[in-house]
Amino acid sequence: MFRAILPEGDFDCASYERTENGVELYTEDDELIAFVPYANLVAILNAEVEAVDDRSVF
Repeated sequence: MFRAILPEGDFDCASYERTENGVELYTEDDELIAFVPYANLVAILNAEVEAVDDRSVF
């Protein structure tokens, strides 16, 4: 599971695909949830990764 973070809130999704202008978010059944332009996207987080003290990007 992934979480797409936007300034107004967030979306949980099973997968995502990068496009030229943004990301497409999908359910576990490969149904499109939303298209998020890069200008509106803060981050995409892997919800399965444990929180760690070191918050550097890896």
